[in-house]
Parts: sequence; C-alpha cells; structure tokens
Amino acid sequence: MQAALSSPHPATSAAPVLSGVLPPTAAVDSQALLQGQKAITITHNGAVYRLQATKLGKLILTK
Repeated sequence: MQAALSSPHPATSAAPVLSGVLPPTAAVDSQALLQGQKAITITHNGAVYRLQATKLGKLILTK
C-alpha cells in the first residue's frame, strides 16, 4: 500500500504549473490585420511601426 503524499503548502489551483511553460497567447490571422492591403501602420507605446507583407508571403515589421 502506498502512503499518500502531502505537501506543506496547499494547492492553489487544480491545474499543475509547469516550469518554463507559458500560457496560451492570442492569435490573430495576418489577413485580418492587413485586410487586403500590402502594408499597415501599427502604433505601440507611442511608437509607429509598419507591418508589410512581401511577395514571398513573409511579414516585415519595421519601426
């Protein structure tokens, strides 16, 4: 018979926390951003960036 394992600290959630594993992030399709355009302007923290789709299907983000 195995002894039950006890922890000095009670669990705070039912889901285990794995070291080095990040929570899922939001995903946005590039077509939703570009909406048929070749390039768009994005502002972030007061800075202006340009997101451009290349002929080869790559994305370039420049400040």
